[in-house]
Amino acid sequence: MLKRHAFQKIIKTTIALFILLLLCIFPKNDYQIPEEVIYINEPSMPIYVMDKNGYVARTMAIKNEKLEDIKYIIDILTINSVSSINLPIGFMGIIPENTKLLSYELKDGLLKLNFSKELLTLEQEKFEKAVESLIFSLCELENVDKIMLFVENQIINNIPEVLDKKYGINKTYDIDDIKGTNKTTIYYLSKNNDNYYYVPITKISNTSKEAVEVIVSELKSVPIYEANLISYLNASYELKDYQIMENAIHLSFNNLLLANLDEKDIEEKVKYTISLSLRDTYNIEDITITLN
Repeated sequence: MLKRHAFQKIIKTTIALFILLLLCIFPKNDYQIPEEVIYINEPSMPIYVMDKNGYVARTMAIKNEKLEDIKYIIDILTINSVSSINLPIGFMGIIPENTKLLSYELKDGLLKLNFSKELLTLEQEKFEKAVESLIFSLCELENVDKIMLFVENQIINNIPEVLDKKYGINKTYDIDDIKGTNKTTIYYLSKNNDNYYYVPITKISNTSKEAVEVIVSELKSVPIYEANLISYLNASYELKDYQIMENAIHLSFNNLLLANLDEKDIEEKVKYTISLSLRDTYNIEDITITLN
């Protein structure tokens, strides 16, 4: 009798192990890796680099724990640098190859960067993109609010002396008069293979509307702002109320956030495009969005 019980126990244990092995080899088909996960078990940081469509885009790069953030950002923005391998496929830096960061100084939120002369070899349009990339990447750091750019210890003359996100990025112009212009930075979605990322567009116009109204209006006006830029915001999305305080913004909307879409990840991306747009336009981090 004891032998029979022992044999049955062995059979049951063997069957259980076999089933467990099958589950490991053939996992459930409904398991999916979230689209937002770019790196597994790797710390990452936001970076603004060129995408395949020529925009300066916001994506995530592997963080280098051994190199100071400022030096690392400069290196990853430099073409064919050692750190450029940490950018996702489809993105690249724009600072000319072999450009050196000769020195830098950070004090009271102002970062002064002194580059080698290679930085000035860029043609005007690409130089503009490089400046935007530097501003938006470095101002993501908690202790950096503004930057100044020098080449061989000489301030660069054809740009403002002190730069921050008010400088704009991927600028478009809709103006009738050079007086009374306003800048509004609006974040759209784009796709690289199956992964979404964010593209900021600074619209310069003569509008007298509050920037929050411009942001919502632009995001819901058409599904695609222009080639390769996407907004999933429902055209019926109504801004019921908003409050702009010294250090915070509160928005209240109806509940028609998405049009014919019932995807939680898309809804979160829509909220994020609004939040990023408000953050960079108003220079405010505390943003609250409520529905209905």
